[in-house]
Amino acid sequence: MNPLTIVITDNDHDSIAVEIEAARLQGAELTLAQCHTEDEVIAAAQDADGIVVQYAPITERVLAALPRLKAVGRYGVGVDTVDVDAATRHGVAVCNVPDYGTEDVSDHALALALSLARGIAQLDRNLRSGESSLTPVQPLHRTRTRVFGVVGLGLIGSATARKALGVGYSVIGCDPRHEAGTVTDDGVSVVGFEELLASADVVSLHVPLNKNTAHLINAETLSLMKPTAVLVNTCRGGVVDTDALVRALQEGTIQAAGLDVFEEEPLPVTSPLIACPNTVLTPHAAWYSEESYGELKRRTVENVLEVCAGRRPRNILNPEVLEADRQLGQPVQA
Repeated sequence: MNPLTIVITDNDHDSIAVEIEAARLQGAELTLAQCHTEDEVIAAAQDADGIVVQYAPITERVLAALPRLKAVGRYGVGVDTVDVDAATRHGVAVCNVPDYGTEDVSDHALALALSLARGIAQLDRNLRSGESSLTPVQPLHRTRTRVFGVVGLGLIGSATARKALGVGYSVIGCDPRHEAGTVTDDGVSVVGFEELLASADVVSLHVPLNKNTAHLINAETLSLMKPTAVLVNTCRGGVVDTDALVRALQEGTIQAAGLDVFEEEPLPVTSPLIACPNTVLTPHAAWYSEESYGELKRRTVENVLEVCAGRRPRNILNPEVLEADRQLGQPVQA
């Protein structure tokens, strides 16, 4: 019996040692390609049982050209470059790792919020240029007098809310899965989206990017926020209308923004965000810690291997594919 063949279509990591070891433990062969186009993916994965993808396009055309393929594993939470509906039609399982960076992204969101709340970045820049006055960042307020708003109470949003409560903020949240007027198990008061924008001193975004959340933060929603409020985004750049945010920062509609994700990545040095002194900007780094990095790599490969071996993976976005296999008489182990 031939070993399972897994192809990493693209990867900008410094090593694939973790992936190689995960494959070796299950007797699978793993190779790395660096694909950027549909044609390159098709050529690289012709004989693959499973593929692992970072940014390469996994489209209807790609899936149709790979009849042997059983599973696609995406490095990360989002599957923006994978056509999940097409994969389901072709009987291909799509897996992600939705919780690998929960602690890390929530840590980063809170760090951005606190950096803005205490004027850390601006004080640092000023001190390096010889200015030691507090005036540019005044007034500052203690967290116990501030309201922290969490938009999206999934894994990362809930972890961020828990940590914000821990440092003294009053925390409110909104999420379509929670009814306004209720309180979550973690003690977060659930409110409507517009009420959150109007009430929060910090608005922290934790939603996926889809047709409902694209430019969720725009000129209209920014106008609902306090002029003293700060916006924190560690989810997806497209959730925020960059042009509207720049205008809001320049005109004082809101006070500041802490951003780890952008509509265009890497952020161009010509971006008007860079010229805004009331921003703290990081290069899509919130997901990273040594622990999350290793876990992401290992679990992405393990999910694919589990599907290819006829077992249910820890994470799957279209489990109906496995049910279809079961109905066809192909065993799927729980």
